[in-house]
Amino acid sequence: MALSYKARRRWSLFILVVALPAYIVVAVSLMGLFQRLFGRPPILAELAIYVGLGVLWAFPLKAVFKGVGQADPDATPTRTEPGQD
Repeated sequence: MALSYKARRRWSLFILVVALPAYIVVAVSLMGLFQRLFGRPPILAELAIYVGLGVLWAFPLKAVFKGVGQADPDATPTRTEPGQD
């Protein structure tokens, strides 16, 4: 079942305001735990891990964000009067 435009807008707002900051806290906490257990990895490996974690969240949520910045496709078009462009 596909999400409606309004549902996608609401979910995208929730994801960006609540879920993404929570994901960042969890990712940084797990990296801190990893560093305490195994020591700090080389700087390029650490950078690659952070970049990978920074991009990883977007792939499963791509369908939610797709088209959210566009006008509502289900809305009825409003007519403008001549001279009020």
